[in-house]
Amino acid sequence: MNAVVIDRDAAGDPLVAGVAAQLRQLRAASQSSRYRGAAPRLPSREAIEGIVENLVAALYPRHFGPPGLSAREADAFVVRTLTQTLPILKREVDLAIALETHQTRGESEARRLGAEDIVKGFFAALPRVRATLDKDARAGFANDPSAKSIDEVIFCFPGVAAVMRHRLAHELYRLGVPLIARIVAEIAHALAGVDIHPGAEIGEGFFIDHGTGVVIGETAVIGRNVRLYQAVTLGAKRFEVDGDGALRKNYPRHPIVEDDVVIYAGATILGRVTIGRGSSIGGNVWLTESVPPGSRVTQAKTQATLFDSGEGI
Repeated sequence: MNAVVIDRDAAGDPLVAGVAAQLRQLRAASQSSRYRGAAPRLPSREAIEGIVENLVAALYPRHFGPPGLSAREADAFVVRTLTQTLPILKREVDLAIALETHQTRGESEARRLGAEDIVKGFFAALPRVRATLDKDARAGFANDPSAKSIDEVIFCFPGVAAVMRHRLAHELYRLGVPLIARIVAEIAHALAGVDIHPGAEIGEGFFIDHGTGVVIGETAVIGRNVRLYQAVTLGAKRFEVDGDGALRKNYPRHPIVEDDVVIYAGATILGRVTIGRGSSIGGNVWLTESVPPGSRVTQAKTQATLFDSGEGI
């Protein structure tokens, strides 16, 4: 969303001028605590939203490209779209690297590679991303009796929309630009109500049915042909701190879900636990321990006893 344009005459209002001065002081104090030197330009969420939509259209041009695009016209559209998108993405990656340079010292993967190599690596991964997304879409069609076609799954299913954007975000995260990746993830979150951290590793044939309320943490590892339902959480059990009492970062703290697992609506799985291959985790289960392959985990059933009052039931 663009910033609101302020009427120039309002700048003469003493109240407005006073508030603006206070906000300027707060900005300066905040920026001096975060950056080394002058505050850098930031990446643009608006630009990244456009990049994401262009990439989705390039991956599935007949679905998300111009209306009525024929198969014959698709190649030219994809070439044109990627050609336009590449320099815009490079600019945003450049800004993200510059921001990181202002925040931290030392070498990083992004600084070592540079924006041009990062973008080249990302674009080179797009055919692999498309091939994986095709398997995700087929999994959605195979596992939802309401789906009448794979085209419907691609067009309409919010879980598929979220995973489509996650796979793009994960490639950016893997290439060393976590801020851009996180913005892409939040675009997906706003669109589909599915919160997948871009660091999460997810195998092919992944399907989130309904989608709303699913949360998948940064260090989660999900195998192939896994199916989740709405409101599933793959989260951390606790946050570790270092000797100074600050939160530790970049350590495994989310679940490992092996191949062919189904996790039903509302289940919460916390910590670095392993859900063994082929397991089924029932709805609303709260799980903080590993389970072996082939497990069936459900809520304990409440035992109800009926007392005969002598008057019949």
